[in-house]
Amino acid sequence: MTLSGRDAYRAELTALAAEDPRIVCLEADLGGKGHPFKEAHPDRFFNLGIAEGAMIDMAAGLASAGLRPFVSTFAPFAALRAAESLKLALGYLGAGVTVVAPYAGVSGAWFGTTHHCLEDLAVLRSIPGVAVAAPHGEADMRTVVRAAAESGRPHYIRTGRNAAYRSLPGPAGALEPVNWVGHGGPDDLCLVSVGEEGTRLALAAAESRADLAHGHLTYVDREHLTVSAAELGSRYRRFLVIEEHRQEGGVAEALALLLPRHEVYGVNAGAHWPAEGGDHHEVLARIGLAPSDVRAAVERVAPAAL
Repeated sequence: MTLSGRDAYRAELTALAAEDPRIVCLEADLGGKGHPFKEAHPDRFFNLGIAEGAMIDMAAGLASAGLRPFVSTFAPFAALRAAESLKLALGYLGAGVTVVAPYAGVSGAWFGTTHHCLEDLAVLRSIPGVAVAAPHGEADMRTVVRAAAESGRPHYIRTGRNAAYRSLPGPAGALEPVNWVGHGGPDDLCLVSVGEEGTRLALAAAESRADLAHGHLTYVDREHLTVSAAELGSRYRRFLVIEEHRQEGGVAEALALLLPRHEVYGVNAGAHWPAEGGDHHEVLARIGLAPSDVRAAVERVAPAAL
């Protein structure tokens, strides 16, 4: 059975902690009943309640003592409510803390605007030294979690709520700068997908157009994105970036700066404030991230040959 991103994180971290006694797990009232890490390693599991900033500060202290803390809470509360603690702990101090943030984008859906997070990549990408990842699928998430545990460097990992997505093809146990899902000619449009929903939408668009290339990005911080941009730019000249994030501070803007001689377009959440309830896909459609929106953008940028 394929696991959702946050369940894959919990399962992988629990397994890693059996081999590495430095790993500790902190949650901000998001552990729930039967958390696998708590059951397997109760002496290394801490529920801090709704005190997200204090959780990051505590994790920084644990990291300074030689431990490998992983912390998790809703993306809006991790990236926005605890932003100052993130800046000082992960950025200024370079503390080896990994933040895993579920409910990113509008995956909280029914919880409403207060629980949506379309700004986290902009915030975390602006903090030097932090590896920022948006995995798609169980294998992608497990690989990112392993890399964070091994490196001990600051990480921010965004994921959704409960949706599970089939892993993309690619080398087992490693992440390339670009995971090529489909190739085309140098003059064809290349879709660039970020995160779970961006990748789902890109895969759907590619099914209807055989001339589309598709590259998936897992890491989107400046350090990793600079390498990815060089590979993308060496193959194609036009890109359509699909991401469950606002335009400002998103990956499309970053790639446009890194590839000034290329054409970079985006399908994203724009400046919309979703104010009505619905499931995840319904809320996505209200902010311009439905399959029809992606198809329309593809046709604008690269009209199909008659």
